[in-house]
Amino acid sequence: MVVKLQRPILVAGLGLSFILWILDSWHDSLIKIGEFGLLSALAVGGGLWLFRHSSVKTSSEPLNGIVTERETAEKAIAKIEPIINQLAQEAENHPSLKTLREQVAELHLELDRQEINLAVTGGKSVGKSSLIQVLKPRYHCHETAPLFSDESDAVILAEVEKCDFVLFLTNGDLTDSEFQVLQRLKTANLPLLLVFNKQDQYLPDERASILQSLKQRLQGNVVAAAVSPLPVKVRKHQTDGSVQEWMEQTAPDTQHLTQQLGEVLLQQAQQLVWTTTTRRAKLLQAEVKTWLNRIRSDRSTPIIEQYQWFAAAAAFANPVPTLDILATAAINAQMVIDLGKIYQQKLSLEQAQTVVRTVGSLMLKLGLVELSTSAITTVLKTNAITFVAGGLVQGVSAAYLTRVAGLSLVTYLEQQEIALDSGNGLNLEQLRQSLQNVFQQNQQMAFLQSFAHQGVKRLLPETVG
Repeated sequence: MVVKLQRPILVAGLGLSFILWILDSWHDSLIKIGEFGLLSALAVGGGLWLFRHSSVKTSSEPLNGIVTERETAEKAIAKIEPIINQLAQEAENHPSLKTLREQVAELHLELDRQEINLAVTGGKSVGKSSLIQVLKPRYHCHETAPLFSDESDAVILAEVEKCDFVLFLTNGDLTDSEFQVLQRLKTANLPLLLVFNKQDQYLPDERASILQSLKQRLQGNVVAAAVSPLPVKVRKHQTDGSVQEWMEQTAPDTQHLTQQLGEVLLQQAQQLVWTTTTRRAKLLQAEVKTWLNRIRSDRSTPIIEQYQWFAAAAAFANPVPTLDILATAAINAQMVIDLGKIYQQKLSLEQAQTVVRTVGSLMLKLGLVELSTSAITTVLKTNAITFVAGGLVQGVSAAYLTRVAGLSLVTYLEQQEIALDSGNGLNLEQLRQSLQNVFQQNQQMAFLQSFAHQGVKRLLPETVG
Protein backbone atom coordinates (compact mmCIF):
# COMPACT_ATOMS: atom_id res chain seq x y z
CA MET A 1 0.00 0.00 0.00
CA VAL A 2 1.37 3.41 -0.95
CA VAL A 3 1.53 6.04 1.76
CA LYS A 4 0.38 9.51 0.75
CA LEU A 5 2.90 12.29 1.37
CA GLN A 6 1.46 14.85 3.75
CA ARG A 7 4.29 17.45 3.77
CA PRO A 8 5.17 18.37 0.17
CA ILE A 9 7.07 21.53 1.23
CA LEU A 10 9.33 19.49 3.51
CA VAL A 11 9.89 16.88 0.82
CA ALA A 12 10.62 19.58 -1.74
CA GLY A 13 13.12 21.15 0.64
CA LEU A 14 14.93 17.87 1.18
CA GLY A 15 14.94 17.25 -2.55
CA LEU A 16 16.40 20.71 -3.20
CA SER A 17 19.11 20.12 -0.58
CA PHE A 18 20.02 16.89 -2.30
CA ILE A 19 20.23 18.65 -5.70
CA LEU A 20 22.44 21.39 -4.24
CA TRP A 21 24.74 18.75 -2.79
CA ILE A 22 24.98 17.11 -6.19
CA LEU A 23 25.69 20.48 -7.82
CA ASP A 24 28.46 21.18 -5.34
CA SER A 25 30.01 17.74 -5.84
CA TRP A 26 29.89 18.01 -9.64
CA HIS A 27 30.85 21.70 -9.76
CA ASP A 28 33.66 21.36 -12.25
CA SER A 29 31.70 19.15 -14.58
CA LEU A 30 28.66 21.33 -14.48
CA ILE A 31 30.66 24.39 -15.44
CA LYS A 32 31.50 22.61 -18.67
CA ILE A 33 27.87 21.72 -19.26
CA GLY A 34 26.92 25.38 -19.35
CA GLU A 35 23.87 27.34 -18.35
CA PHE A 36 21.47 25.38 -20.59
CA GLY A 37 22.65 22.07 -19.22
CA LEU A 38 22.30 23.31 -15.64
CA LEU A 39 18.71 24.43 -16.22
CA SER A 40 17.98 21.11 -17.92
CA ALA A 41 19.33 19.18 -14.96
CA LEU A 42 17.21 21.21 -12.56
CA ALA A 43 14.13 20.74 -14.74
CA VAL A 44 14.65 16.99 -14.95
CA GLY A 45 15.20 16.71 -11.21
CA GLY A 46 12.09 18.78 -10.42
CA GLY A 47 10.06 16.93 -13.05
CA LEU A 48 10.98 13.55 -11.60
CA TRP A 49 9.93 14.65 -8.11
CA LEU A 50 6.62 16.09 -9.41
CA PHE A 51 5.94 12.93 -11.40
CA ARG A 52 6.57 10.71 -8.40
CA HIS A 53 4.52 12.97 -6.13
CA SER A 54 1.65 13.07 -8.65
CA SER A 55 1.69 9.29 -9.01
CA VAL A 56 1.56 8.76 -5.27
CA LYS A 57 -1.32 11.20 -4.87
CA THR A 58 -3.40 9.63 -7.64
CA SER A 59 -3.02 6.03 -6.48
CA SER A 60 -4.03 6.81 -2.91
CA GLU A 61 -7.25 8.67 -3.75
CA PRO A 62 -10.60 6.90 -3.50
CA LEU A 63 -11.29 4.89 -6.64
CA ASN A 64 -13.33 6.88 -9.16
CA GLY A 65 -14.03 9.54 -6.53
CA ILE A 66 -16.45 7.48 -4.42
CA VAL A 67 -17.69 9.73 -1.63
CA THR A 68 -21.12 8.29 -0.86
CA GLU A 69 -21.89 8.09 2.84
CA ARG A 70 -24.74 6.34 4.65
CA GLU A 71 -26.58 9.62 5.12
CA THR A 72 -26.61 10.20 1.35
CA ALA A 73 -28.12 6.77 0.76
CA GLU A 74 -30.72 7.29 3.49
CA LYS A 75 -31.76 10.62 1.97
CA ALA A 76 -32.10 9.00 -1.45
CA ILE A 77 -34.39 6.33 0.01
CA ALA A 78 -36.41 8.90 1.94
CA LYS A 79 -37.28 10.74 -1.30
CA ILE A 80 -39.13 7.71 -2.66
CA GLU A 81 -41.88 7.38 -0.05
CA PRO A 82 -43.60 10.74 -0.72
CA ILE A 83 -43.80 9.93 -4.44
CA ILE A 84 -45.31 6.51 -3.71
CA ASN A 85 -47.85 8.17 -1.42
CA GLN A 86 -48.67 10.64 -4.17
CA LEU A 87 -49.12 7.78 -6.62
CA ALA A 88 -51.45 6.04 -4.16
CA GLN A 89 -53.43 9.25 -3.77
CA GLU A 90 -53.85 9.76 -7.52
CA ALA A 91 -54.29 6.07 -8.40
CA GLU A 92 -55.56 4.26 -5.33
CA ASN A 93 -55.64 0.82 -6.96
CA HIS A 94 -52.42 1.06 -8.94
CA PRO A 95 -51.04 -2.49 -9.42
CA SER A 96 -47.42 -1.51 -8.67
CA LEU A 97 -47.94 0.02 -5.22
CA LYS A 98 -47.30 -3.15 -3.22
CA THR A 99 -44.15 -4.06 -5.16
CA LEU A 100 -42.78 -0.53 -4.93
CA ARG A 101 -43.18 -0.43 -1.15
CA GLU A 102 -41.48 -3.84 -0.85
CA GLN A 103 -38.53 -2.52 -2.84
CA VAL A 104 -38.19 0.46 -0.51
CA ALA A 105 -38.08 -1.91 2.47
CA GLU A 106 -35.34 -3.91 0.73
CA LEU A 107 -33.28 -0.75 0.23
CA HIS A 108 -33.32 -0.07 3.98
CA LEU A 109 -31.91 -3.57 4.56
CA GLU A 110 -29.26 -3.01 1.88
CA LEU A 111 -27.65 -0.27 3.96
CA ASP A 112 -26.13 -2.87 6.29
CA ARG A 113 -25.14 -5.43 3.66
CA GLN A 114 -21.62 -6.82 4.17
CA GLU A 115 -21.09 -8.86 1.01
CA ILE A 116 -19.62 -7.03 -2.00
CA ASN A 117 -20.97 -7.95 -5.43
CA LEU A 118 -18.45 -7.77 -8.28
CA ALA A 119 -19.48 -7.64 -11.93
CA VAL A 120 -16.98 -9.04 -14.44
CA THR A 121 -17.82 -7.79 -17.91
CA GLY A 122 -16.36 -7.05 -21.32
CA GLY A 123 -16.51 -8.26 -24.89
CA LYS A 124 -16.22 -11.80 -26.17
CA SER A 125 -13.14 -13.90 -25.33
CA VAL A 126 -11.48 -11.34 -23.07
CA GLY A 127 -10.96 -13.77 -20.17
CA LYS A 128 -14.02 -13.17 -17.97
CA SER A 129 -14.49 -16.83 -16.99
CA SER A 130 -10.78 -17.28 -16.22
CA LEU A 131 -10.80 -14.20 -13.98
CA ILE A 132 -13.89 -15.47 -12.18
CA GLN A 133 -12.00 -18.66 -11.30
CA VAL A 134 -9.16 -16.60 -9.84
CA LEU A 135 -11.41 -14.35 -7.76
CA LYS A 136 -14.14 -16.80 -6.76
CA PRO A 137 -12.47 -18.16 -3.62
CA ARG A 138 -12.42 -14.64 -2.09
CA TYR A 139 -15.21 -12.64 -3.72
CA HIS A 140 -18.83 -12.90 -4.83
CA CYS A 141 -18.57 -12.42 -8.60
CA HIS A 142 -21.15 -12.13 -11.36
CA GLU A 143 -20.05 -12.79 -14.93
CA THR A 144 -22.16 -11.04 -17.54
CA ALA A 145 -22.92 -12.20 -21.05
CA PRO A 146 -20.41 -10.85 -23.61
CA LEU A 147 -20.96 -7.26 -24.61
CA PHE A 148 -21.15 -6.25 -28.28
CA SER A 149 -22.70 -9.59 -29.28
CA ASP A 150 -26.20 -10.86 -30.01
CA GLU A 151 -27.68 -9.98 -26.62
CA SER A 152 -28.72 -6.39 -26.03
CA ASP A 153 -25.97 -4.39 -24.32
CA ALA A 154 -28.64 -2.35 -22.50
CA VAL A 155 -29.89 -5.51 -20.75
CA ILE A 156 -26.36 -6.52 -19.77
CA LEU A 157 -25.48 -3.07 -18.45
CA ALA A 158 -28.70 -2.98 -16.43
CA GLU A 159 -27.42 -6.10 -14.64
CA VAL A 160 -24.00 -4.52 -14.14
CA GLU A 161 -25.53 -1.43 -12.52
CA LYS A 162 -26.96 -3.60 -9.75
CA CYS A 163 -23.45 -4.57 -8.59
CA ASP A 164 -21.10 -2.69 -6.28
CA PHE A 165 -17.93 -2.80 -8.35
CA VAL A 166 -17.10 -3.50 -11.99
CA LEU A 167 -14.10 -5.23 -13.50
CA PHE A 168 -14.11 -4.37 -17.20
CA LEU A 169 -11.80 -6.57 -19.28
CA THR A 170 -10.16 -5.69 -22.57
CA ASN A 171 -7.45 -7.46 -24.60
CA GLY A 172 -5.87 -4.35 -26.05
CA ASP A 173 -6.45 -0.66 -26.72
CA LEU A 174 -10.08 0.40 -26.37
CA THR A 175 -12.46 0.22 -29.29
CA ASP A 176 -15.04 2.98 -29.69
CA SER A 177 -17.77 0.62 -28.44
CA GLU A 178 -15.79 -0.26 -25.31
CA PHE A 179 -15.05 3.41 -24.64
CA GLN A 180 -18.73 4.35 -24.91
CA VAL A 181 -19.73 1.62 -22.43
CA LEU A 182 -17.04 2.73 -19.97
CA GLN A 183 -18.26 6.32 -20.20
CA ARG A 184 -21.81 5.18 -19.48
CA LEU A 185 -20.67 3.22 -16.42
CA LYS A 186 -18.73 6.22 -15.11
CA THR A 187 -21.71 8.51 -15.71
CA ALA A 188 -23.85 6.09 -13.67
CA ASN A 189 -21.32 6.50 -10.80
CA LEU A 190 -20.30 2.85 -11.03
CA PRO A 191 -16.86 2.26 -9.47
CA LEU A 192 -14.78 0.27 -11.94
CA LEU A 193 -11.34 -1.06 -12.68
CA LEU A 194 -10.23 -1.51 -16.28
CA VAL A 195 -8.25 -4.73 -16.67
CA PHE A 196 -5.83 -5.00 -19.60
CA ASN A 197 -5.83 -8.78 -19.85
CA LYS A 198 -3.67 -11.10 -22.00
CA GLN A 199 -0.75 -8.71 -21.83
CA ASP A 200 1.55 -11.72 -22.26
CA GLN A 201 0.56 -11.82 -25.93
CA TYR A 202 2.32 -8.48 -26.55
CA LEU A 203 5.97 -7.46 -26.66
CA PRO A 204 7.16 -5.43 -23.65
CA ASP A 205 7.17 -2.13 -25.61
CA GLU A 206 3.66 -2.82 -26.91
CA ARG A 207 2.38 -3.60 -23.41
CA ALA A 208 3.69 -0.30 -22.04
CA SER A 209 2.24 1.65 -24.96
CA ILE A 210 -1.22 0.07 -24.66
CA LEU A 211 -1.29 0.49 -20.88
CA GLN A 212 -0.37 4.17 -21.18
CA SER A 213 -3.06 4.69 -23.84
CA LEU A 214 -5.70 3.05 -21.64
CA LYS A 215 -4.81 5.26 -18.69
CA GLN A 216 -5.00 8.40 -20.80
CA ARG A 217 -8.33 7.53 -22.42
CA LEU A 218 -10.11 6.31 -19.30
CA GLN A 219 -8.68 8.88 -16.89
CA GLY A 220 -9.24 6.28 -14.20
CA ASN A 221 -7.86 3.11 -12.68
CA VAL A 222 -6.20 0.62 -15.05
CA VAL A 223 -4.25 -2.53 -14.28
CA ALA A 224 -2.48 -5.05 -16.53
CA ALA A 225 -2.79 -8.81 -16.07
CA ALA A 226 -2.41 -12.18 -17.73
CA VAL A 227 -5.13 -14.25 -16.10
CA SER A 228 -4.59 -17.32 -18.29
CA PRO A 229 -1.26 -16.85 -20.09
CA LEU A 230 -0.34 -18.86 -23.15
CA PRO A 231 2.14 -21.74 -22.73
CA VAL A 232 5.74 -20.90 -23.65
CA LYS A 233 8.17 -23.08 -25.53
CA VAL A 234 11.09 -24.35 -23.41
CA ARG A 235 14.25 -25.63 -25.12
CA LYS A 236 16.90 -27.64 -23.30
CA HIS A 237 20.25 -28.64 -24.81
CA GLN A 238 21.37 -32.11 -23.71
CA THR A 239 24.98 -33.14 -23.08
CA ASP A 240 24.95 -35.34 -26.14
CA GLY A 241 24.17 -32.32 -28.33
CA SER A 242 20.50 -33.05 -28.82
CA VAL A 243 17.81 -30.48 -28.08
CA GLN A 244 14.66 -31.23 -26.14
CA GLU A 245 11.62 -28.94 -26.54
CA TRP A 246 8.28 -28.79 -24.75
CA MET A 247 5.44 -26.36 -23.95
CA GLU A 248 5.32 -25.17 -20.37
CA GLN A 249 2.36 -23.41 -18.73
CA THR A 250 3.36 -20.22 -16.94
CA ALA A 251 1.73 -18.95 -13.78
CA PRO A 252 -1.04 -16.34 -14.05
CA ASP A 253 0.06 -12.73 -13.63
CA THR A 254 -2.69 -11.30 -11.42
CA GLN A 255 -0.73 -9.91 -8.49
CA HIS A 256 -1.29 -6.22 -9.29
CA LEU A 257 -4.95 -6.86 -10.07
CA THR A 258 -5.74 -8.74 -6.86
CA GLN A 259 -3.65 -6.34 -4.78
CA GLN A 260 -5.38 -3.22 -6.09
CA LEU A 261 -8.82 -4.82 -5.88
CA GLY A 262 -8.12 -6.01 -2.36
CA GLU A 263 -7.04 -2.55 -1.20
CA VAL A 264 -10.13 -0.90 -2.68
CA LEU A 265 -12.53 -3.38 -1.13
CA LEU A 266 -10.75 -3.23 2.22
CA GLN A 267 -10.81 0.57 2.42
CA GLN A 268 -14.10 1.35 0.68
CA ALA A 269 -16.34 -1.70 1.07
CA GLN A 270 -19.04 0.09 3.03
CA GLN A 271 -18.99 3.10 0.74
CA LEU A 272 -19.41 0.81 -2.25
CA VAL A 273 -22.55 -0.65 -0.68
CA TRP A 274 -23.96 2.81 0.08
CA THR A 275 -23.13 3.98 -3.46
CA THR A 276 -25.05 1.02 -4.92
CA THR A 277 -27.96 1.62 -2.55
CA THR A 278 -28.08 5.29 -3.57
CA ARG A 279 -28.00 4.36 -7.24
CA ARG A 280 -30.79 1.81 -6.82
CA ALA A 281 -32.85 4.31 -4.81
CA LYS A 282 -32.59 6.88 -7.60
CA LEU A 283 -33.61 4.28 -10.18
CA LEU A 284 -36.61 3.30 -8.07
CA GLN A 285 -37.54 6.95 -7.60
CA ALA A 286 -37.42 7.41 -11.38
CA GLU A 287 -39.63 4.33 -11.83
CA VAL A 288 -42.26 5.63 -9.41
CA LYS A 289 -42.17 9.04 -11.03
CA THR A 290 -42.64 7.45 -14.45
CA TRP A 291 -45.80 5.69 -13.24
CA LEU A 292 -47.07 8.94 -11.77
CA ASN A 293 -46.30 10.91 -14.93
CA ARG A 294 -48.17 8.39 -17.07
CA ILE A 295 -51.29 8.89 -14.99
CA ARG A 296 -50.93 12.66 -15.10
CA SER A 297 -50.26 12.63 -18.84
CA ASP A 298 -53.48 10.69 -19.42
CA ARG A 299 -55.34 13.36 -17.43
CA SER A 300 -53.56 16.22 -19.21
CA THR A 301 -54.26 15.15 -22.79
CA PRO A 302 -58.04 15.87 -22.76
CA ILE A 303 -57.38 19.29 -21.19
CA ILE A 304 -54.87 20.22 -23.89
CA GLU A 305 -57.23 19.05 -26.64
CA GLN A 306 -60.08 21.03 -25.14
CA TYR A 307 -58.10 24.28 -25.03
CA GLN A 308 -56.51 23.82 -28.44
CA TRP A 309 -59.96 23.85 -30.05
CA PHE A 310 -61.04 26.80 -27.88
CA ALA A 311 -58.05 28.68 -29.24
CA ALA A 312 -58.88 27.60 -32.78
CA ALA A 313 -62.46 28.86 -32.53
CA ALA A 314 -61.34 32.21 -31.10
CA ALA A 315 -58.75 32.81 -33.81
CA PHE A 316 -61.11 31.65 -36.56
CA ALA A 317 -63.86 34.03 -35.41
CA ASN A 318 -61.47 36.96 -35.03
CA PRO A 319 -58.60 36.58 -37.50
CA VAL A 320 -55.41 38.43 -36.57
CA PRO A 321 -51.96 38.82 -38.15
CA THR A 322 -49.94 35.60 -38.00
CA LEU A 323 -47.40 36.69 -35.42
CA ASP A 324 -50.16 37.83 -33.04
CA ILE A 325 -51.91 34.46 -32.97
CA LEU A 326 -49.85 33.28 -30.03
CA ALA A 327 -50.57 36.33 -27.91
CA THR A 328 -54.33 36.30 -28.46
CA ALA A 329 -55.48 32.72 -28.77
CA ALA A 330 -52.80 30.01 -28.86
CA ILE A 331 -52.04 29.84 -25.15
CA ASN A 332 -54.67 30.21 -22.50
CA ALA A 333 -53.74 31.00 -18.92
CA GLN A 334 -56.54 28.80 -17.64
CA MET A 335 -55.01 25.80 -19.42
CA VAL A 336 -51.74 26.48 -17.64
CA ILE A 337 -53.54 26.62 -14.28
CA ASP A 338 -55.40 23.36 -14.99
CA LEU A 339 -52.21 21.55 -16.04
CA GLY A 340 -50.40 22.92 -13.02
CA LYS A 341 -53.01 21.42 -10.70
CA ILE A 342 -52.47 17.98 -12.20
CA TYR A 343 -48.75 18.22 -11.50
CA GLN A 344 -49.22 19.61 -7.99
CA GLN A 345 -48.08 23.06 -9.11
CA LYS A 346 -50.49 25.59 -7.65
CA LEU A 347 -50.31 28.61 -9.93
CA SER A 348 -52.11 31.90 -9.49
CA LEU A 349 -53.62 33.67 -12.50
CA GLU A 350 -50.72 36.11 -12.48
CA GLN A 351 -48.18 33.27 -12.48
CA ALA A 352 -50.07 31.49 -15.24
CA GLN A 353 -50.00 34.64 -17.34
CA THR A 354 -46.26 34.85 -16.76
CA VAL A 355 -45.91 31.29 -18.05
CA VAL A 356 -48.01 32.19 -21.09
CA ARG A 357 -45.83 35.21 -21.88
CA THR A 358 -42.64 33.23 -21.35
CA VAL A 359 -43.70 30.35 -23.58
CA GLY A 360 -44.98 32.79 -26.20
CA SER A 361 -41.70 34.69 -26.21
CA LEU A 362 -39.70 31.47 -26.55
CA MET A 363 -41.91 30.32 -29.43
CA LEU A 364 -41.35 33.56 -31.28
CA LYS A 365 -37.59 33.55 -30.67
CA LEU A 366 -37.33 29.94 -31.84
CA GLY A 367 -39.34 30.73 -34.94
CA LEU A 368 -41.98 28.11 -34.14
CA VAL A 369 -44.94 30.41 -34.91
CA GLU A 370 -43.76 31.22 -38.40
CA LEU A 371 -42.69 27.66 -39.17
CA SER A 372 -45.95 26.10 -38.01
CA THR A 373 -48.14 28.68 -39.80
CA SER A 374 -46.19 28.18 -43.01
CA ALA A 375 -46.49 24.39 -42.77
CA ILE A 376 -50.24 24.50 -42.06
CA THR A 377 -50.76 26.98 -44.91
CA THR A 378 -49.04 24.50 -47.24
CA VAL A 379 -51.29 21.70 -46.04
CA LEU A 380 -54.50 23.71 -46.41
CA LYS A 381 -53.59 24.92 -49.89
CA THR A 382 -54.23 21.42 -51.16
CA ASN A 383 -57.93 22.17 -50.69
CA ALA A 384 -58.81 25.47 -52.35
CA ILE A 385 -62.32 25.55 -50.88
CA THR A 386 -61.21 25.34 -47.28
CA PHE A 387 -58.13 27.52 -47.78
CA VAL A 388 -60.09 30.58 -48.88
CA ALA A 389 -62.27 30.50 -45.78
CA GLY A 390 -61.43 33.54 -43.67
CA GLY A 391 -59.36 32.90 -40.57
CA LEU A 392 -58.95 29.15 -41.21
CA VAL A 393 -55.16 29.25 -41.28
CA GLN A 394 -55.13 31.33 -38.10
CA GLY A 395 -57.59 29.00 -36.40
CA VAL A 396 -55.74 25.76 -37.19
CA SER A 397 -52.39 27.43 -36.40
CA ALA A 398 -53.72 28.63 -33.04
CA ALA A 399 -54.90 25.12 -32.20
CA TYR A 400 -51.55 23.63 -33.22
CA LEU A 401 -49.51 26.12 -31.21
CA THR A 402 -51.75 25.63 -28.17
CA ARG A 403 -51.17 21.92 -28.42
CA VAL A 404 -47.39 22.35 -28.68
CA ALA A 405 -47.40 24.77 -25.74
CA GLY A 406 -49.51 22.44 -23.59
CA LEU A 407 -47.42 19.35 -24.36
CA SER A 408 -44.22 21.32 -23.76
CA LEU A 409 -45.47 22.47 -20.38
CA VAL A 410 -46.36 18.87 -19.48
CA THR A 411 -42.89 17.67 -20.54
CA TYR A 412 -41.32 20.45 -18.49
CA LEU A 413 -43.39 19.68 -15.39
CA GLU A 414 -42.57 15.98 -15.64
CA GLN A 415 -38.89 16.84 -15.26
CA GLN A 416 -39.44 18.80 -12.07
CA GLU A 417 -39.57 17.56 -8.51
CA ILE A 418 -42.87 16.21 -7.22
CA ALA A 419 -45.11 18.77 -5.45
CA LEU A 420 -43.39 21.92 -6.63
CA ASP A 421 -43.71 25.03 -4.54
CA SER A 422 -45.68 27.79 -6.19
CA GLY A 423 -42.79 30.16 -5.61
CA ASN A 424 -40.43 28.28 -7.91
CA GLY A 425 -39.36 30.19 -11.02
CA LEU A 426 -39.30 28.78 -14.52
CA ASN A 427 -36.12 27.18 -15.79
CA LEU A 428 -36.04 28.85 -19.19
CA GLU A 429 -33.39 26.54 -20.63
CA GLN A 430 -35.37 23.41 -19.75
CA LEU A 431 -38.56 24.98 -21.05
CA ARG A 432 -36.86 25.97 -24.30
CA GLN A 433 -35.55 22.42 -24.75
CA SER A 434 -39.01 20.98 -24.07
CA LEU A 435 -40.52 23.31 -26.68
CA GLN A 436 -38.00 22.30 -29.31
CA ASN A 437 -38.40 18.58 -28.64
CA VAL A 438 -42.21 18.66 -28.69
CA PHE A 439 -42.26 20.82 -31.82
CA GLN A 440 -39.97 18.39 -33.65
CA GLN A 441 -42.11 15.43 -32.59
CA ASN A 442 -45.28 17.13 -33.88
CA GLN A 443 -43.85 18.52 -37.10
CA GLN A 444 -44.11 15.45 -39.35
CA MET A 445 -46.19 16.09 -42.45
CA ALA A 446 -48.49 13.13 -41.79
CA PHE A 447 -49.36 14.53 -38.35
CA LEU A 448 -49.88 18.06 -39.69
CA GLN A 449 -52.21 16.78 -42.41
CA SER A 450 -54.24 14.81 -39.89
CA PHE A 451 -54.33 17.73 -37.44
CA ALA A 452 -55.34 20.23 -40.13
CA HIS A 453 -58.13 17.89 -41.27
CA GLN A 454 -59.43 17.74 -37.67
CA GLY A 455 -59.30 21.54 -37.49
CA VAL A 456 -61.26 21.93 -40.72
CA LYS A 457 -63.93 19.51 -39.51
CA ARG A 458 -64.38 21.55 -36.35
CA LEU A 459 -64.24 25.00 -37.90
CA LEU A 460 -66.04 24.26 -41.21
CA PRO A 461 -68.13 21.16 -40.55
CA GLU A 462 -70.47 21.91 -43.47
CA THR A 463 -67.64 21.68 -46.02
CA VAL A 464 -66.44 18.25 -44.92
CA GLY A 465 -68.32 15.23 -46.24
